[in-house]
Amino acid sequence: MFAKLKPLLPYMRRYWRGYLWGCLWTIVANAIWVQFPRVIGAAAGDLNQGVTWHKIFGYAGLIMAVTIAHGVLLFYMRWIIIGISRDIEFDLRNDLFRQLEKQSASYYQEHRTGDIMARMTNDLNAVRMLLGPAIMYTANTVLFFTGALYFLLRISPFLTLMALAPMPLASIFIQFMGRRIHERFERIQAMFSDISAQAQENFSGARLVRAFAQEEAQVRAFERSNREYIRRALGLVRLMGMLWPTLEFMLGLAMVISLLVGGHEVLSHRIDIDSFVTFTTYMYMLMWPIIALGYVVNLFERGTASVVRIHELLIAKPAIDDRDAVLTAAATDIRGEVEFRDLHFAYPAENGNPLEVLHGISLRIPAGSSLALVGPTGSGKSTLVGLIPRLYDAPSGTVLIDGRSVRDYRLDDLRAAVGFVPQETFLFSATIHGNIAFGVQDAPASEVAHAAEIAHIRDEFDLFPNGLETTVGERGLTLSGGQKQRTALARAILRNPRILILDDALASVDTYTEERILEGLRSIMAGRTTILISHRISTVRHADRIAVLVRGHIAELGTHEELLERNGYYAGLFHKQLLEEELAVAG
Repeated sequence: MFAKLKPLLPYMRRYWRGYLWGCLWTIVANAIWVQFPRVIGAAAGDLNQGVTWHKIFGYAGLIMAVTIAHGVLLFYMRWIIIGISRDIEFDLRNDLFRQLEKQSASYYQEHRTGDIMARMTNDLNAVRMLLGPAIMYTANTVLFFTGALYFLLRISPFLTLMALAPMPLASIFIQFMGRRIHERFERIQAMFSDISAQAQENFSGARLVRAFAQEEAQVRAFERSNREYIRRALGLVRLMGMLWPTLEFMLGLAMVISLLVGGHEVLSHRIDIDSFVTFTTYMYMLMWPIIALGYVVNLFERGTASVVRIHELLIAKPAIDDRDAVLTAAATDIRGEVEFRDLHFAYPAENGNPLEVLHGISLRIPAGSSLALVGPTGSGKSTLVGLIPRLYDAPSGTVLIDGRSVRDYRLDDLRAAVGFVPQETFLFSATIHGNIAFGVQDAPASEVAHAAEIAHIRDEFDLFPNGLETTVGERGLTLSGGQKQRTALARAILRNPRILILDDALASVDTYTEERILEGLRSIMAGRTTILISHRISTVRHADRIAVLVRGHIAELGTHEELLERNGYYAGLFHKQLLEEELAVAG
């Protein structure tokens, strides 16, 4: 069990002074509290000789003093140890978030969001309970039991041996139950991850669920998962329901033995009445620590199961990192020349057969020039541009910026030099201003408004109740597809990057709005490297060069006029769209 706590040791070392103080207060508190039965026994023996008000007030005051001192020390002990568990929870949550932020896109394709959230909430809470209440109750139980055992043996070794005879059975029972609790809690946490993921996917895809009238079907599916979770949880409840009553029965048996054997010892004049009262008081006071031991076993088993799940997140190495970086130049020092050298790229596959997407791509984009990428769906266009900011990692030396491999740059410097508008737009549940200014600290409102104006979205946002300060729903739910794309475009423009990548960024806007946006972008594109992906000829025709990707190969490369003369894929796409426009006008 304790080997599983190894991942927590670095966090516990940070607060060793706090644990030391908590341990000190625990020792002092139990040193005082262990005297309580002796005070009761002394009072019983003395009052048996004769009752006076002086004795009553004297022993009452002594009992109050012991109780108050124990209560004060108990408060400080709880405040320190429980406080440390909260501090470690804070550190763990920050480290988990920082670690997850480093992970590549492929990590989130392999791990469900609901499972990650379950580990960062439910499992983290179980670890906190392990580092706080579990440690505190364990220390209390061990210290009080040790002190009580010392005084019990001083009163009567024989009576102590008889009274504690059921304890080995309790120990065996606790170990047996502990293993079963651990196994069941692991299964419960796995099931909790499943229903969290299921709920998260349904909330994120609420529009799709309603569009296909699948509300009832999804409710039934969730109910089945929830019923399975409850079934497993009730199995754990049954175990816990057996644990505590069994411990109480064994303690009750110990009390019965101490009363019967102890009473016989008193009648035989081998111990006096005050020793007998002290002994039975110790046995009574031992009931709660021993019962708490069952609670501690539960916390330890839950906590160690959760430590394993959290540790899996903490040790997950990012697929893309800075280990090969040799340059520390600021992002502004990047000129923006992009080159692909005999690039072959494949996505890893679980079955061991990688899916090759790009084949022998060799292409140079001079700094400050523009390149457009067109081609059929699935030809590798988005993959190709995703390799520039290392959203995916290409083989070393195949993707270069300013003549240096992208792996030579620190990720922060590389990505700060790239303004990326992905095909799938993501907006945070924040204000429009906050979404546009994402990635630019303390961005002036005037610059945010100017970026929105270039993206041809400011006029629409000015009609909103609070303008740019209007809060959008989760993932930009309150905005249309075109508004979300233009917001993402304004976000990229505001960063003033050396390399601007637009991955089908105007697909959701009409051709008239597209023309106005492109007109505004021409001044932005001047002097910076721009890569556009689009299926519309109107979007790409003014690029310096146009590359046609077909099945991961560059099938055609040249200007708009040159590609029309070749009468290949590009020319066919041009004539098709021209015909569609003529039919639309005629209609």
